[in-house]
Amino acid sequence: MADSATSTLIGGALLPSLFKQDPRYFYKGTGSKRSRILYALANAVICKSDKGHWQANYAGILGNIAAGGISNLYYPPSDRGTGLVFEGVAIGIGASAAANLFQEFVVRKFSPHLPQRTTPDKP
Repeated sequence: MADSATSTLIGGALLPSLFKQDPRYFYKGTGSKRSRILYALANAVICKSDKGHWQANYAGILGNIAAGGISNLYYPPSDRGTGLVFEGVAIGIGASAAANLFQEFVVRKFSPHLPQRTTPDKP
């Protein structure tokens, strides 16, 4: 829990403001199921900048590395190492991908009062 909280604080609040990134997940909702899955998975490692351009999610990845480094401090010396840090990074990216898939395919079904998506009229 401490690793997750540290990662969220550093990678979801502090670093995004420094890197001028928006760590939120933006619901796609249209397209084939495959394209929506790939979009959700990709958003674990890419995000939008404050200017709206897609870029690598430096804040999220560095936040996971920082959380892994901090958690490395309270493990016994025999269990410490870079492998532990990068294992935590992989778990953090995987958890983010799973959360994105959940948001893309499940959350909207449990939010019945959201406005319906409309498509613009074709000329």
